[in-house]
Amino acid sequence: MICRMLIVSMMFLSFHASAGMIGTDQVANAAASTVSERAHIHSMLSRADVASQLHSLGVDVKAAQDRVAVMTDDEARSLAGQLPTMPAGADSDGWLIAAVVVAAVLLWWWWARR
Repeated sequence: MICRMLIVSMMFLSFHASAGMIGTDQVANAAASTVSERAHIHSMLSRADVASQLHSLGVDVKAAQDRVAVMTDDEARSLAGQLPTMPAGADSDGWLIAAVVVAAVLLWWWWARR
């Protein structure tokens, strides 16, 4: 069954890839923006209120800075973009989505047992 689904998806879903030349100025600008985004994240982590909140959650500031250091460029860009819009101590919407999925599964299970 899975093989048939794979064959159908390969037939009807086309995958296109393209490549092109990029200039050195684009590479240099991307590298400079990544460095500035990482510096912004590190400056946020070095703030006293952020450090105290991390300690209250049981996270060492040094460990958080080490994790930022090993992030990919895309992860650092995404985190730096989210920092100004997130309220302090906020959580992502992942828990809400997980709760809805769990509730749907429990509702389906209850309905299936009847």
